[in-house]
Amino acid sequence: MDDIRIRIEGRAGRITLTRPQALNALSHPMCLAVEQALDGWRSDPEVALVLIDAEGPRAFCAGGDIADIWRAGQRGDYEHARRFWSDEYRMNLALHRYPKPVVSLMQGFVMGGGVGIGCHGSHRVLGESAQVAMPECGIGLIPDVGGTFLLARAPGALGAYLGLTGARMGPADAILTGFADHHVPEADWPGLVRALVTTGDPATIPAAATAPPEGRLEGLRPVIDRVFSAANLGAILDALAVDGGTFAQGTRAVLAKNSPLSMACTLAMIRALGPEADLAAALAGEYRFTFRAQEKADFQEGIRAAIIDKDRTPHWRHAGAADVAEAEVQELLAPLGDREWTGEQQR
Repeated sequence: MDDIRIRIEGRAGRITLTRPQALNALSHPMCLAVEQALDGWRSDPEVALVLIDAEGPRAFCAGGDIADIWRAGQRGDYEHARRFWSDEYRMNLALHRYPKPVVSLMQGFVMGGGVGIGCHGSHRVLGESAQVAMPECGIGLIPDVGGTFLLARAPGALGAYLGLTGARMGPADAILTGFADHHVPEADWPGLVRALVTTGDPATIPAAATAPPEGRLEGLRPVIDRVFSAANLGAILDALAVDGGTFAQGTRAVLAKNSPLSMACTLAMIRALGPEADLAAALAGEYRFTFRAQEKADFQEGIRAAIIDKDRTPHWRHAGAADVAEAEVQELLAPLGDREWTGEQQR
């Protein structure tokens, strides 16, 4: 497959995303290829660790290949996306539960599906160019691929802030919030890769790590924790209006552009999971939303506005937070009966 390169080098099973022209966006076949490689290396004594990286300076992986999903949805084919999400989530869980170390080297954009493949392993390394985000509320989705798991476990109310706004994190902020473990300057990556491939020992990572450039979230913690711990989405918006500061005004403007329905569901999901969140439970909850996203939420319209027509003027189902009924949120997040995601679905 031209979009991904899978091989064994020394003691490492290597997975390299090779779609730099598409910001290494994940397709369905790429997800299946990753899972197949993991299955093959699980009991291979020659493979001591798995190393995931990507070609090109702009992105490790900027998300999933959602234009294809949108086109199927326009035809009324919702099963196409459901198969993709089910298989992708199974791959995300496999990375998290893998019995051998999983090392990811992430540069540039790490968003959506990029978080799913890069931020659930055991040793998550960011370069100085990394920009990590879960911007799904801006396209009528929710932070999936285990995003709600990571956001729920972030300190204080940072998870709610990041999930609702889609704000980007540099290395320091991503480490603070639990999306990554180490910062290694990108100039040092070739040497780190050689050491990992030669030794098969991830203990070489801390020795290569350096302090990342200063982040912004630590200094914003007091206002974020105060505002984003409010009772619901409407109360968060009210708290931002009362605060009135530069950060509050900018944040309120961002929230005004996102899907009110997606934000309400995201907040409910993060808070239901809590700081002791389990990834499998988070993925199952995310699948409940994504299963219904094309038919009953803002996903099709969000992709149209952002990716297809690129007019950046989505016409959401709700004018604002006050228009989203709690019953709508509960309907989108309700169990799926015999279609519930368990992580055991067959290819």
